[in-house]
Amino acid sequence: MRSPVDTVKLLATSLPAAVTVIVALIALSVALGMVLFGTGITGALAFYFVVWWIMLFAVLPFGVRSQHETTEMIPGTEPGAPVAPALVEKAIWTTIVAGVVFLIALSLLPFAGLA
Repeated sequence: MRSPVDTVKLLATSLPAAVTVIVALIALSVALGMVLFGTGITGALAFYFVVWWIMLFAVLPFGVRSQHETTEMIPGTEPGAPVAPALVEKAIWTTIVAGVVFLIALSLLPFAGLA
């Protein structure tokens, strides 16, 4: 059986598959937010977008190795530039993490008096 990390790496090799999975996960998260917490479609999408964007900046640095660290210098580039940023893979991980954080945040809104 494949680990989740291997599954995400496999999905990231095909852009159409990655986009399909990302859209499906977003739709699932937003639908759950609407059904479980009574949010409207516009509010759920807007809130999900904000959570996704914040999570992207949290996930981006994971596993990044600079040219300086790997000694694979490409002439004319910044030594701190990443060797293999794996952006599609990180977009999938961001979507997964954002879905969880989104649903947790929606569940906590009533305690803050915001729902």
